[in-house]
Amino acid sequence: MSIKGIFPIDNWVFGSGSILKDLPQTDLELLDAHKSENKYKKGGVIFREGAYPAGIYYIINGKVKKYKVDKDGKEQIIYVANTGELVGYHAVLSENQYPDSAAALEESTIAFIPREDFLDAIEQSGILSRRLLKMLSHEFTVLANSLSFAHKSVRERLALQLIVLREKYKVNFEPGMNVEINMSRDDLASLVGTARENVVRMLSEFKEEGTVETKGRKITVLDVRKLIEISNFR
Repeated sequence: MSIKGIFPIDNWVFGSGSILKDLPQTDLELLDAHKSENKYKKGGVIFREGAYPAGIYYIINGKVKKYKVDKDGKEQIIYVANTGELVGYHAVLSENQYPDSAAALEESTIAFIPREDFLDAIEQSGILSRRLLKMLSHEFTVLANSLSFAHKSVRERLALQLIVLREKYKVNFEPGMNVEINMSRDDLASLVGTARENVVRMLSEFKEEGTVETKGRKITVLDVRKLIEISNFR
């Protein structure tokens, strides 16, 4: 089922997937001038926090986790970027180091667009620059929600992340279809901001309640309405 109207999903995703859609050919040519494509295996690092950006990355196919590592080496996933989204552009726009790291969550094909080509395209394309401004404005809403997210219980946080991940893992979705999330418990725990054991325990509870089904690392959402109720998102 679609959750439009019962959950504000747009307030939980950056939505950079529309940035390059239907751009004029001249704008695309600027971005494609020196573009290269690379395949990353699961866990393959795309860039690391603190490095200086040489360009931006466009996810042709796959998923990427943006994360930070604390002084104890513990990873905290900040955001999961999906097919069609851009990553790494904040550092280019701010002319600063990467504020976080990025790695492939699954086998992914990712295009690299050099910094100079990206900046030239922004300078010459009114459409692209306006879209970027709109997207960056929208991201404030997403980040504000992320701050309130930290005050929720683990159960609520897990429900919220499963709702968001369900949207990101939809493939050729049709009404009535269940959605399968393929993510390790360690990555899910990092995204929720809790210990792996807590995620395993909560998933078992959700499974007993008929909200999800699990098989190995795969999680199938059976009752998204129930997850929305548990999430207490308001």
